[in-house]
Amino acid sequence: MKKPAGGASGAAGNPRAALKQAASGVLLALFLAAPPCAAPLFAAENPALAQSRYRAGAALMTRGDWYAASESFLECLALNPAHAAATASLAECYYELGEFDEALVWARKARMLARSDMALANLEASTLIALGRLDEGGAIIADILRREPYNREGLFAAAELEVAAGKTGDALRRYRDIVRRFPDDRRLLVSLALVSASLGDMAGARNYIDQALLYHPGDYLVCYFAAWLDFRAGRSAEAAARAEEALAIHPGYAPARSLLAALHYREGRYEEAARLADISIARDRADTGAWYLKAMALSRLARPAEAMTVLSTALSIDGDDEFIRAALEDLLIAHTALEDPARERWAAWHFNRAGDFRRRNMNGEALFEYRRGLRLNPYARERLGYAELLRRQGYPSRYLEELRFMEENGLERFSAAERESITDAIENYDALLSETLYRRWDVEPRELASRHWNIAVFSLAGGAVSRHPGAAEKTAALVREFITHDRRIRSLALPVEAASFSAAFRAAREAGADYFLVIGITENERDISLTGDLYVARTGSPASSFNVYRTGADRLRNAARNMVEKLGAALPFRGELVRRRASEALIDRGKTDGVDAGMVFQVVKRGRTATANEGIGLVYRPEDVVGTFTVGRLDEEVSAGMLARGGFYDRVSSGDEILMPPEAGAAGGAESGPPALAVNAELRAFLRTLRRGPPER
Repeated sequence: MKKPAGGASGAAGNPRAALKQAASGVLLALFLAAPPCAAPLFAAENPALAQSRYRAGAALMTRGDWYAASESFLECLALNPAHAAATASLAECYYELGEFDEALVWARKARMLARSDMALANLEASTLIALGRLDEGGAIIADILRREPYNREGLFAAAELEVAAGKTGDALRRYRDIVRRFPDDRRLLVSLALVSASLGDMAGARNYIDQALLYHPGDYLVCYFAAWLDFRAGRSAEAAARAEEALAIHPGYAPARSLLAALHYREGRYEEAARLADISIARDRADTGAWYLKAMALSRLARPAEAMTVLSTALSIDGDDEFIRAALEDLLIAHTALEDPARERWAAWHFNRAGDFRRRNMNGEALFEYRRGLRLNPYARERLGYAELLRRQGYPSRYLEELRFMEENGLERFSAAERESITDAIENYDALLSETLYRRWDVEPRELASRHWNIAVFSLAGGAVSRHPGAAEKTAALVREFITHDRRIRSLALPVEAASFSAAFRAAREAGADYFLVIGITENERDISLTGDLYVARTGSPASSFNVYRTGADRLRNAARNMVEKLGAALPFRGELVRRRASEALIDRGKTDGVDAGMVFQVVKRGRTATANEGIGLVYRPEDVVGTFTVGRLDEEVSAGMLARGGFYDRVSSGDEILMPPEAGAAGGAESGPPALAVNAELRAFLRTLRRGPPER
């Protein structure tokens, strides 16, 4: 849930903002109620009132009413700032609300009042872990376990730290050690089930969740997580029954209702999914996940206009939800004409952000926003700003391409001064680029067959549970969009969602892909984790895996872009010999591809390379190497240099492949060092949920 910019209207639409506003009012009112001369004695004279407010907060806390409990604790602290229990409880409330920065402030204040309290030390450590400050949290945990080796909360926090660091296997071993001492601990058994499932051990997960159900049959959280595990395992009937059981125990438990709605959505019962989403919206209008699910259900019911209205409403509540915005834009593109005013309105949001990023010299982010805006409104005047950004980044040829696109598609939308500026720039850059290599060699960069890697991108239907149904599909589509802007890679136009791995394998192989990438996602309110499993399209064998974890604003965009960067870095350098003039030649790779003067490449006979059966790489016979190419001059996208034949006969011809010599690293630019550890954002959120017992109802 996002914080509004401020003011009464913002607080009214955001319970957390309202809480902070109310807290300020409580403190001010209590301060003004006391005469100035009595202020130092005020707390001392009201111990009973302070304790009363604390007890009220504690009662609200046991029922899970974090907002009201926080207000009571703030009132207690206004009366007695040294009330250690209220300070600690307020930190707990902020932790449960996901306000980890504020929770850390109060946890540290509480520790100042009760330095030897290990429970407070554990709370501070857990808060630091939630904030991603793992080293600081780890230091506190180490100190706790040094003092009390079998401190249960310390052991749990240590396992949570390992999950946050991507060491899920180590966390599983730690949990197994703890369970020997506490065999019926609800939190421990559920944690073991969730961690086992995240590692693919569904049988182990089933065993642990069954034990939790046996020991805690009336616990709605245990029922909910049992439903979640059944959902993930594809046991739809069992998942629905468990979710309904959780709701029967605790009718107001929103996650169980959301899970049940997601289950109906996955099973194609879209009307029922929309009905449950409406119930969630009626209970909490700020539940953007429910708005999103309702819109997706309406879209599946072929009611795109209603779906777009719902998504627009959701964006008015949380304008930073990238999945909601992506879903709305996909519907606009699929169901509205290019001239539709709605396209212009929603594209303007991206263009405004692009301008803001440019002013802050954040050019990569600005390029993304321009491209997203132009995807909605390709003939917008803002294309001129996009072209200018390409020019400033050192791509004059691409700048000229964009200017010509604007000229070819009509300049009437531009002012007279802008039209004159565009035509003058075309003339000037056409003359400026007259001596470029591609002009000298009489080739057109846009027409070169320069995308030498064919990649198919998929998500698998019925994948992991997510806050946004279909999140993997939306993410895969965004990854594919980023790939289209890498001129080395052709993203194949195949349906993004595949029914199964075998369906993805078949589609990629039959389409002539070199590799196919299967995208997975886990997320929570603050974090997102992507996995990209790359497979050889010829054989279906694993090629590589990429893991990306991002938090904060624009995390989906940043994660998808980083995924594509990892993919691009892992693919070997590959080019083509475009033209030959005696011992000189031109290749279709230049500065933008990392080529530099003096580099030496192998020339391999056309059609003689193939992707390795597994892993990333190209294989070919030594006798198919027909020469070498040494770079002399280079431009943005092409390079010229000298050929040297291999052997007695000159067998080099146009169309031959240009590859990095094996000894120089056939994986051309692949990342060095160990692969990034996978961090499961959803698992982290679940472990935080389990930190406390279920509240009273």
